[in-house]
Amino acid sequence: MDLKKISPLLSVSPQITPQDIGIASAQGFKAIINNRPDNEANDQPTAAELKAAAERHGMEYRDIPVIPGKITDEEVSAFKDALASMDGPILAFCRTGNRSTTLWALSEAGHIATDSIVQTAENAGYDLSALRPRLDDAVGAAASGGAVATGSSTRSHDVVIVGGGTAGIATASSLLRRRADLDIVIVEPQENHFYQPGWTLVGGGIFTQQQTTRPTGRVMPKQVTWIRSAVAEFDPKANQVVLEDGERIGYRILVAAPGLKLDWERIEGLEDTLGKGGVTSNYRFDLAPYTWQLVQGLKSGTALFSQPPMPIKCAGAPQKAMYLSADHWLRQGTLKDIDVEFNCAAPGLFGVADYVPALMEYVGKYDIELCFQENLVAVDGAAKKAWFERTKEDGSTERVEKSFDMLHVTPPQCAPDFVRNSPLANADGWIDVDSETLQHVSYGNIFALGDATNTPNAKTAAAVRAQVPAVCENIVAALDGHEATATYNGYGSCPLTVERGKIVLAEFGYGGKLLPTFPTWLMEGRKATWMAWVLKTRILPPMYWYVMLKGREWMVKAGVKPRHQN
Repeated sequence: MDLKKISPLLSVSPQITPQDIGIASAQGFKAIINNRPDNEANDQPTAAELKAAAERHGMEYRDIPVIPGKITDEEVSAFKDALASMDGPILAFCRTGNRSTTLWALSEAGHIATDSIVQTAENAGYDLSALRPRLDDAVGAAASGGAVATGSSTRSHDVVIVGGGTAGIATASSLLRRRADLDIVIVEPQENHFYQPGWTLVGGGIFTQQQTTRPTGRVMPKQVTWIRSAVAEFDPKANQVVLEDGERIGYRILVAAPGLKLDWERIEGLEDTLGKGGVTSNYRFDLAPYTWQLVQGLKSGTALFSQPPMPIKCAGAPQKAMYLSADHWLRQGTLKDIDVEFNCAAPGLFGVADYVPALMEYVGKYDIELCFQENLVAVDGAAKKAWFERTKEDGSTERVEKSFDMLHVTPPQCAPDFVRNSPLANADGWIDVDSETLQHVSYGNIFALGDATNTPNAKTAAAVRAQVPAVCENIVAALDGHEATATYNGYGSCPLTVERGKIVLAEFGYGGKLLPTFPTWLMEGRKATWMAWVLKTRILPPMYWYVMLKGREWMVKAGVKPRHQN
């Protein structure tokens, strides 16, 4: 947006979009006046779309369409009434802003001297010298509108970030590197921050628990206000989030980075047996050591590894747990006595076909039985039994019972409840953002990144690392009243640990397009390499703590799309 301030009450602008209305709301505007008739241009948003966007943000909206060069007294009167009756600040727009400025000038004629009116318009970039005769002939006085609305009594900030995990901390740090004076709040209830990519290595006996966690206070940027609470509700109309104790926090820009919910309860009997009876999961900090305990203790029998329907965090993690376990059993000479099964709800091993051949080599090496389109639905840990819903070729399903000695569970996953039940969610419960700009499709002053969005990328820390520059560039633009033009290409990385000492480094973007970071002579991502192992175990952890969380955007850069032409 190209905002021009005409008075304390009124600013004018060229054509705006529904997302621009969110940005205007973030800047404190309370009302919108549309002075452009529909269908003046093919790419022009309709008045109905703009009205709906204003209502979503709790803003007043008024249509006063004006034909260029044919402003009537009735239209001037309607504009005057709007200024008098609507709470401000008010944003009026047309194709260029000239009609809106002209309406203001005529509504103030007789109340403000003609010279002052013309000079004010000129200062805003509009030449109204040809309007002088009409201004001089105008009679009567008109109210300039009420006082500027003070807003709610809640405390308000430039940027409120919901979630102090990887995405939230990295975004705050990167924003502060762009603008050190930003007033940023992070709402996060957890006292500890976790490096979740390390949990698979804990379950494989390579990392310790302590290597994957630090107190949240140690990773929180010093300039940020940390609110140790949970969010109960989003109120985008009021530009507020509601905390669990009922307190409201206002914002100009909201960043939603709440992570996702591990939906353990969707598997019958699972919560009663997790952490005992041979049932474990690397998706929980406290259970990853139990995975390694089970792997070391199993000498014979059946080991089941499950993967639910997508989306899940790190789609390769269920396989990593299986490969590392099988590698240990192979090294110990016990694999020949252990039946390993991969029970996967998907119809294939991995979503990007280029990496499947390398993975299949290890499936053969470990003699793993692949059971596709089988989804874990119930567990009885005491009886050592699990039940899967198998989808047959004709689309029908059947329930299959399996016995186990060890069961590694990947839980179903969804957006947090307060997200799924909010105006920010799409029909599937995920935060509804543009897949490139990561700007909310309905609320222009809201951005989201990380696991809770609806973007079709791999939900990994590497994806967040690539999303942060785009989000931060777009937030700065929104704070300045400009449209979001920085883009994210869907990059995600999944280091598939296939044995102790080798990894298949899968790197890809939207549509499964391969996006390797390194040249093939250094690291061939479609093969298992020692170099990828070094990257995963020795380089990425310190990069996470000391580079990514500190806002250093090494080897990542946002794309740029053309600005909207008004």
